Order: sequence, then structure tokens, then C-alpha cells
Amino acid sequence: MPGGASAAAADRGSAATAEDLAGAGAGAGTGTGTADAGAGTGRFGVDWALKETGTDSRFRGLAAVSRNTAWVAGSRGTVLRTVDGGRSWRDVSPPDAVAQGLELRDIEAFDARRAVALSIGEGEASRVLRTEDGGATWTETFRNPDPRAFYDCLTFFDARHGLAMSDPVDGRFRILSTDDGGRTWRVLPTAGMPEALPGEAGFAASGQCLVGAGPRDVWLATGGGAAARILHSSDRGLNWRVAESTLPAGDPARGVFALAFRDRTRGVAVGGDYRTGQPSPQAAAVTSDAGRTWRPAAAPPPAYRSGAAWFPYSAATALAVGPTGTDLTTDGGHSWRPLAAGSFDTVACARDTGCWAAGEKGRVGRLERR
Repeated sequence: MPGGASAAAADRGSAATAEDLAGAGAGAGTGTGTADAGAGTGRFGVDWALKETGTDSRFRGLAAVSRNTAWVAGSRGTVLRTVDGGRSWRDVSPPDAVAQGLELRDIEAFDARRAVALSIGEGEASRVLRTEDGGATWTETFRNPDPRAFYDCLTFFDARHGLAMSDPVDGRFRILSTDDGGRTWRVLPTAGMPEALPGEAGFAASGQCLVGAGPRDVWLATGGGAAARILHSSDRGLNWRVAESTLPAGDPARGVFALAFRDRTRGVAVGGDYRTGQPSPQAAAVTSDAGRTWRPAAAPPPAYRSGAAWFPYSAATALAVGPTGTDLTTDGGHSWRPLAAGSFDTVACARDTGCWAAGEKGRVGRLERR
């Protein structure tokens, strides 16, 4: 694979910065930008630069390690990894997952070699797989034995402690916990979990229906019920407090699809109605009190959004993606403006400000200056 100091310097020069996004937010809607060809509109000097993956798998799982290193996981058990900014991708799919056609909807990576992937589905289709050698080999560390459980998302607080969540079993969401980096898992007691609403579940759309911030705080997004709710735990999943969001609800296709937290108090929620052509008013909400209360975005994205991510080291800048485009906020989620066209399902930003997005038909992009 290409690399070296010159490649690293080129990546540093092309990756979007907080200043770039702040400028994009200031220029949005003014009509003063210059149109540019590519994955999106390119009107504001930054856009998704598409990276050829060589597959048509749909990627709903994404782990952004850095500007150069990213993992994607998707349909037909597919896992790809790049370590050169997307110029080349290595197929590191777990052999058994490929043969069995598992749907990999979430992946969490600690670096270029260690990652944990989640396969979704009823009963034994829900599995967790782990690699320590860049995907050369995988170990199945959990296979769901309960036909009533359906795992949707996973998240890690650090390299050892993580959680996965299942749709309700016996009327409560089920939480799976690890304290050894995903090598072993145990189901947590449900005494501290509020009762689920009729029809309530999580959406395995972007790997962001369960997200953490800091060493102990975690949030769980729901839909399908009479209210689109967000649950918060400050003790790694033992006890939960529930709040109603302002996002569309009352239908199995509506709810909160993704959460992103800047820290343990400030967060955004995005979602809506995933059905093509259906309106999604109030498709975003914001909290500043750890999710105790949620307020609708004054200017939400124009349509359903399935993924969200905060831009590193910025207190107010975040991205949201969905089938009809990418939106940007530079005021902490209160107002969103179109940034780029093109369909993506999920988005993630690394600590070195490398932002990646992934979606249908093998689409993967990295946010770059244009």
C-alpha cells in the first residue's frame, strides 16, 4: 500500500479542518460558493472525496481511527480496512461471516489492528466478532442464544469496556457488557432499565443507536413506539433514565436513528421517517443536560438522517448524513445547513480530524478540501 512521509503530508493538506467547516457554515445559503464536481455540491470548499472500495456492499458500520485508517462493515459479512487514506482497501471480512451472509451493522476499532464487529438479527444471527491482527483472523466472542433478542448497536468507552444493546426482551431493552475489549460478554441485569413502549426498538441503521461519552456515560436511541425516546445511563448500563425526544414517532419507520455526544452533557439526535418520500419534520434535536431534556433544532435537516458525528476539538460543529445528503451545524445542533449531496448511512470523525462517511453500493468518502 502507498504511504510514507509524502503521503502523510498530502493527507494533512487535504483533510478538512474545523476552520474549513466553520467557513462552510458561514457561507451556507449565501450562494457565494463555487460549484464543484464530485460526491456532493462542493459549494463551500469542503466535500466528500469518494474512495473506490471495489464492492457494492452497503456499509452501515464505520470506525474512523485517523485520517489514514478506517474500517467499514456491511452486508454479506463484508469488512474493509484502509491505512492509506482510502487510496486502497483490504478485504478483511471474517470468512464465516461471508459464507453465512451475516449483516455487519456496527464496528468499533481501537487502532489499525484491533476491532470489534457486530452482526445483527434474531437469535443466533446476532454475533460479536473480534480481531487483533488487522482482520487477518477473527474470533467469534458472542453468539446470541435467545431467539427473542435482536442486537442493533455496540459502543466502547475505552479499549476494554463496552456495551451492546438488543431490542426489548420481556418488555425491556437488553444490554450486553464486556470489560476485556470484547473477548467475553455478559448480559446485564434489567432491574435498572425502564419498561419499553409497545413496538419500541432500536434502529440498526448506522451503528449509532448506542453511543458513549467519557468513561461511564452511554445513551440509547429508540423508535417505533408512540414516542421517540432516548435513554441515558451514567454507570455503564446498569441504571437508565428515559426522556422523550422531539423527533417524529408513532410509526415503526420513525424515531431517533443516531446520537452523537460532544461530551457527557452536550449531544445531538437525528432521525425521522426512513421511508423514501416520507416527510421528516423536526429531524434533529439537541440537549445540553446529558439528555434529561431535548429541544427541537430551530432549523433541522430537510429530510431523514441516519448518522451524526461531532467534529473533533470544536464545541459547536457536527455533521449529519442520510440518503439525500450531508448537513452541517456550527452552532451545536440548533441549526443545520446542507453541505453536500450524495447518499451516506453513517459518519464518524477521528481525533486527528479525519472524517469519514459510508453507505450504499460500497460508497465511502473522506471529508476533504476541494
